[in-house]
Amino acid sequence: MENLTNKQIKYLKALAHHLKPVVYIGKNGADENVLNALLEAFGTQELVKVKFVEFKEERKVIAADIAERGSCFLVQIIGHVAVFYKAGEGENKIVLPH
Repeated sequence: MENLTNKQIKYLKALAHHLKPVVYIGKNGADENVLNALLEAFGTQELVKVKFVEFKEERKVIAADIAERGSCFLVQIIGHVAVFYKAGEGENKIVLPH
């Protein structure tokens, strides 16, 4: 996986702005269920928001771990929400700027 450029990250942040969280991290933390839900969400979209309901203080460490385990990019953490990106296939693929 190659790294994203600053321009690409800025572009993805703009695209993610209007999205609603689809995965929530609760009392069980970032267990396999959270990872499976994230990977399932990547089946239909390339940008996924994850909301931290619990473990808010550890969100940076947990988000980095999720990105590594899920083979995706952590685009940003803003407040208690993390945005992840994983390139998809097909017609609706996000075309990143160079």
